Amino acid sequence: MTKTIQNPREVYGRTLVELGEANPNIVVLEADLGKSTMTCYFEQKFPKRFFEMGIGEANMTSFAGGLSLTGKVPFTNSFAVFAAGRAYDQIRMGICISSLNVKIVGSSAGLSDYGDGASHQTFDDVAIMRVLPHMTVLVPADANEVRKMAAYLAGSQGPAYLRISRNDMEDVTAPDTPFEIGKPVVLREGSDFAIFAMGAMVAKALEAAERLNREGISARVVNVSTLKPVDEAALLALGQGMKGLVTAEEHSLIGGLGSLLAFVFRGSGIPMDCIGITDEFGQSAQSYEELLHAYGLTAKHIAEAVLALSRVGHP
Repeated sequence: MTKTIQNPREVYGRTLVELGEANPNIVVLEADLGKSTMTCYFEQKFPKRFFEMGIGEANMTSFAGGLSLTGKVPFTNSFAVFAAGRAYDQIRMGICISSLNVKIVGSSAGLSDYGDGASHQTFDDVAIMRVLPHMTVLVPADANEVRKMAAYLAGSQGPAYLRISRNDMEDVTAPDTPFEIGKPVVLREGSDFAIFAMGAMVAKALEAAERLNREGISARVVNVSTLKPVDEAALLALGQGMKGLVTAEEHSLIGGLGSLLAFVFRGSGIPMDCIGITDEFGQSAQSYEELLHAYGLTAKHIAEAVLALSRVGHP
């Protein structure tokens, strides 16, 4: 079967235009990266509803808060490392405390900006956003989810963070499946182990499940694309009866998906391991895949984690 590949940034940019056509209150703010975040499409279509704020994420965020108070629906855009980190105080003080209707979009997240190294790669953005009261945190597994999540945010109320990868992604979800906030989705059934993954790691988890199947191990793959709010009961139900659980994320193990699942399954007694980035920064490389391999974020690493759990108590 031929795999469908889409670029999430491209889809996001085109979707913003569609949303803008349907809702004249949608406005877009950019931090001098429109040709990378692809908000340039919105600028071309609606120049009077596009605000180029320059390299100033803090000011952009505060300005967006003011726009929201006039009834506008602002989408702010920058690289994830700057959208979440550089503007944190403004997000906390100006947006979240008052629960303003501002949508923060962090592009080129994780290791996906492989050429620019530690200064442009972010592994802490989900943790930063999750800790803030009133904040919704979404991590799409493919471009189809980017489209659906952007549409959801355009019609929802309150602060939200949408994490977008820089590079092409394989479609792992159906384009016509409705997006349900907070709901984990089973993409592959399995009876032995469960792999909970987010973002780009969902495709890797599905590949790992194929590897494990050849080893005689049945692995369930769950797409956790809403990191906050999350349906804890649904997550528990998907892990119950399993011999073990593995989480996979292109994010720090501190404060991300692994931390979330460890909290949800506390006291369950189910063996668990987490695949993610340890307490370290990024680095430059020749390709995205090179970095994923260097940081242990491949299908092989996920499968090996499941195999290790399968050997627990069986020397």
